[in-house]
Amino acid sequence: MDFNKYTFQPTKHRDKNVILIQFAYSPNLINALRKRFPSAKWSASKKSWYLPDLHVVRQALQMQKRNNIAEKAKSIHLINQQAYLDLNKQLTLKKYSQSTKRVYLAEFQHLLKLLDDYYVGDLNPKRLKDYFLYCLKVEKMHERKINGKINAIKFFFEQVLHRPKMFFDIPRPKKPLTLPKMLSKTEVKKLFRVTTNLKHRVALQLCYGMGLRVSEVVNLKIVDVDSKRMVVHVRGAKGKKDRYVPLPKSILPELRHYYLQYRPKIYLFEGQYGGAYAKSSLQQVFRYAMKKANIKKEIGIHGLRHSYATHLLESGADMRFIQELLGHNSIKTTQVYTKVTPRSMSKIKSPLDSL
Repeated sequence: MDFNKYTFQPTKHRDKNVILIQFAYSPNLINALRKRFPSAKWSASKKSWYLPDLHVVRQALQMQKRNNIAEKAKSIHLINQQAYLDLNKQLTLKKYSQSTKRVYLAEFQHLLKLLDDYYVGDLNPKRLKDYFLYCLKVEKMHERKINGKINAIKFFFEQVLHRPKMFFDIPRPKKPLTLPKMLSKTEVKKLFRVTTNLKHRVALQLCYGMGLRVSEVVNLKIVDVDSKRMVVHVRGAKGKKDRYVPLPKSILPELRHYYLQYRPKIYLFEGQYGGAYAKSSLQQVFRYAMKKANIKKEIGIHGLRHSYATHLLESGADMRFIQELLGHNSIKTTQVYTKVTPRSMSKIKSPLDSL
């Protein structure tokens, strides 16, 4: 596909951001476009072919990135727009991860929209406490979300406005101590059996077989898989840490079959427009597989990672070893799996049994 023969124009179509693809009529150019982008659609009203305006699509079309931050800033009152942009700038300078940046900016934007034409820098601790109470009581936000909101606003005042430790007296809601949700080995087998799409099945098998987070699976590159040493290099995971995890021997034939069939270029799992496969797409694959397998548990794809850790512990693996495989900073995080492992509970006998 010769990109010089096409022009690309970002616009709105049916309330969605799209990229119009325009060119002088030619069956050859149409065929080249549809071969490169099979999902390209024709719009009769726009009299043009179009694709969704996504980061990976822009990358494939060699277009400039969308400035989402600038667009979101426009929804904020002019008096607080710079505060929003300054927060983004400082998060970037501090090299915070994309997921943390997204959460901090979203939580800060929520506050700025409520403030309207009141400057955020003039807020005092009392008014901020009232805001957090509003989030808890009126908007019914959970403890995890409130803590994320406190972190974002704390970062702005301390790292952007350089007001040291002004949040020391703001109480944080206590997080509920919930146990990890997991699947039994029988349920995991059933899940894989009903997933007939090869790409989807291999991705789910790697989630479980190596205890990976969904973000770690979609960010795996072909060069990260070392079949000679039977290890996989997980790069830049949570906390910007690298680690090696063992590659399960049982998956190697299917992994090779997948590679020969799909021929990914850079990432092990790639989307239809190139680039890394979307996390949301893999989460959807898991939900569909759960429904197809008729497993009624309320559990997300992260449950495969929990299942991996629990099943390792049940088989007698050392806790420190599991900690390293999962990439946990603290052994305390890993120890939560002892609370859901029958092996550790089997030694406890109820007083009823001795009556």
